[in-house]
Amino acid sequence: MPSFATLEPALVLDALDTVGVHGDGRLLALGSYENRVYRVQLDEPVQDQEAVVVKFYRPGRWSAAQIQEEHDFAWDLQTQEVPVVAPLKLQGQTLHQAEGFHFSVSPVRGGRSPELDDFEVLEWIGRFLGRIHTVGAAHAFACRPMLDVHSFAMEPAQWLQTHQMIPLEVEHAWHHAFEQALALVQAAFASSTAQPIRLHGDCHPGNILWTPTDLPGGGPHFVDLDDARMGPAVQDLWMLLSGDRRQRTAQLSVLIDGYEQVRDFDRAELALIEPLRTLRLIHYSAWLSRRWGDPIFPINFPWFGTPDYWRSQVQMLEEQIEQMQEPALVV
Repeated sequence: MPSFATLEPALVLDALDTVGVHGDGRLLALGSYENRVYRVQLDEPVQDQEAVVVKFYRPGRWSAAQIQEEHDFAWDLQTQEVPVVAPLKLQGQTLHQAEGFHFSVSPVRGGRSPELDDFEVLEWIGRFLGRIHTVGAAHAFACRPMLDVHSFAMEPAQWLQTHQMIPLEVEHAWHHAFEQALALVQAAFASSTAQPIRLHGDCHPGNILWTPTDLPGGGPHFVDLDDARMGPAVQDLWMLLSGDRRQRTAQLSVLIDGYEQVRDFDRAELALIEPLRTLRLIHYSAWLSRRWGDPIFPINFPWFGTPDYWRSQVQMLEEQIEQMQEPALVV
């Protein structure tokens, strides 16, 4: 299996050459932990692009069929005029290979994080999330996984235990909190009637680019469908909420107001917000542990794995246990 350690600039440029895209030698590494992403300036424009973003997928994470489903979903959305950044079709396809790596080439899109304290911005994002989910509900992924309790809690916890990632002095406390949290998450999902649809999957503010509304095509642009999977619609809403309960309720109300201008939203899914937050918390620790052999992770997460880190995880799980026992947000 190839390693990112071999991904030198020459390999990046040679890979682009194989699909008829010729860089002029100027590369800029963009922020990405899971994959390797570069902005490449071109010798000659390709599909009106003077620069492109080339993404090399982490080997072994997704199969070619799973990546292709991500690309097809992005093109489904783009065809329906939903503002997502879809990979370019080069030589008739969006997914390519070079030296054992899967890679894609996308247009460059600028923008900044949206101002989520602006309710007009939230409503606008809500409308587009409704449109994303309308397309997402048209049919299911065949290869990409489900967002469920097993893959986001039970399997990660088992992996952490098997690989002895939690320090002995914290292990008992973490597992005690985990078991309590897991029982509440399982109960919430067991009683939920939410119908899984194709989702963005990782719809946090960093994956939404906002451009000035006085420019053509201004507003939100959704990027990075790398975590697209099947799951409840509310997964793409809750990560846009922040603050205390009153603030989150107000934000959620505006998001759903925008969403329901396009598509109905099942209020019963609101009971999954805190369980989903708990799943993300557990999955995140296991994700960092699995990636620790990649040199970029110790550099960027030097605090990870210490007893203090795991004590903070125990505290957060305990807070989530309390949150999951409170009434769900109501809008």
